[in-house]
Amino acid sequence: MDKTPSTPQVIHPKGWSPTVGYSAGMIAEGRQLFIAGQIGWDAQQVFHSDDLIEQFARALDNVLAVLHEAGGEVHQLTEMTVFVTDLEGYRQRYRELGPLWKTRLGRHYPAMALIGVSGLVEERALVEIQARAVLP
Repeated sequence: MDKTPSTPQVIHPKGWSPTVGYSAGMIAEGRQLFIAGQIGWDAQQVFHSDDLIEQFARALDNVLAVLHEAGGEVHQLTEMTVFVTDLEGYRQRYRELGPLWKTRLGRHYPAMALIGVSGLVEERALVEIQARAVLP
């Protein structure tokens, strides 16, 4: 079996403006890893903050923990769906996510969607991130 890492290929239609913070599409071959929605609590399911950005960081760390446990690497993430309970708050603080993202994922941007929701199952959760990866 080929042990080389699966490297998804970014798909960007000709003539489209550049995307910022996500890829329009990705194509990859390999085994699919489906990562359940991860929220901003720790491994013992305890929240340490009610701040949107801090919860986003923790939720992203939780996504990466599942990815790494499966033997995957950041560049194998192909898709993310982010749910936030305060869409306007997200818009106002969006720029704070750049350094947080760069520290964890570098310049890798999977296909993404962000959806504003009225609430999440865990009442203190402000963000939930669901993801997919393609592993070799």
